[in-house]
Amino acid sequence: MKKINFIVALSIALIVFSCGNKDSHDKQEHQAEQGKSAGSMSAKTTSYPVATVSRGSAELVTYYPATLRGKEDVEIRPRIDGFIEDILIDEGSAVHQGQVLFRINSPQAEQSVSTAQAAVAVAEAQLATADLNVSRMQPLADKGIISKVQLEAYKNAANAAKASKEQALAQLKNANATMSWTSVTSPVNGHVGAVAYRKGSLVSNQNVLTTVANTATVFACFSLNEKELTGFLGRLEGVSRTEKLRNSPEVSLTLADGSVYPLKGRIETIAGVVNITTGSAGLRAVFDNADGQLRSGTSGTIAIPAFYTDVVIIPQRATFAQQDKTLVYVVEDGRAIQRIIEVTATPDGQSYIVHSGLQAGESIVTEGVATLVNGTRITNP
Repeated sequence: MKKINFIVALSIALIVFSCGNKDSHDKQEHQAEQGKSAGSMSAKTTSYPVATVSRGSAELVTYYPATLRGKEDVEIRPRIDGFIEDILIDEGSAVHQGQVLFRINSPQAEQSVSTAQAAVAVAEAQLATADLNVSRMQPLADKGIISKVQLEAYKNAANAAKASKEQALAQLKNANATMSWTSVTSPVNGHVGAVAYRKGSLVSNQNVLTTVANTATVFACFSLNEKELTGFLGRLEGVSRTEKLRNSPEVSLTLADGSVYPLKGRIETIAGVVNITTGSAGLRAVFDNADGQLRSGTSGTIAIPAFYTDVVIIPQRATFAQQDKTLVYVVEDGRAIQRIIEVTATPDGQSYIVHSGLQAGESIVTEGVATLVNGTRITNP
């Protein structure tokens, strides 16, 4: 009986030992597999498209809101007080220089003419009497019946009457000129703006009846801040501001409906003083408008092109944004390294001009940057 117990105990010990060895062996094999897997993971590389940065030429376009003004925007005011008797134009109609726009009923002007005409009649009668006296006294003076002094007195009276007539005629001329102001005419060729008053309105020279805009040439007025103005002038050839403007590129005008005006314009003037309130300077571009498509007072957008040569250009898809920064992945020693760059987008929306942070000859990841992590080891497919 004791012998049997010993054999059973020995068998159980062998089984336990065997199981223990098997567990230890399995654990070692599992650890070995994990080590191989970890080694494989640490050596793993991912394939991404990579390109070498190069230099090229590009055109950038900047846009600025603009207000259109006619070359001549003239406020039409009456030169005398009175009531509007007739309105001879309509809003928006084309008018020519000298055309009558309004007629003013001015009783005061009419009275002035009547008074001046009466004064002329009196002066003419007085002159006629004075001349008659001279003619009558001349023979008497020649015969010595009256003295030469008396004759000279009559002649002086005739001269005074003549001067009075000239004065009366001048007053009549002035009264007629004032009366002519009852016809309000256009000083320029152009188009009529809004008519502020209607027939029967009492108006004076303080009231603007309408505006006539000469739009054969149209000015597009816009502004640049100090930094933009410095950059704009810095890109232009020339020493003086006049020379730089002469060498400035043609600009285009986009109208409020989104259409592009077919004719190009040129920047003609830059304000000499920067507005201290807004920190900007006014600029004026001029456009031909022979067909009258552009109207004074409307708005648009000025597009100013800027041509760059020998600059670094990269595709926009190769970049990504973090906060307010633009970054790319530069390939260094087989790893993708993040780098901040300063860029400006091209008009086509496909590329960037790089101003700093990247040099020609460096390699960057061009696609899939959203899936990359800084320091990832990559290969070029």
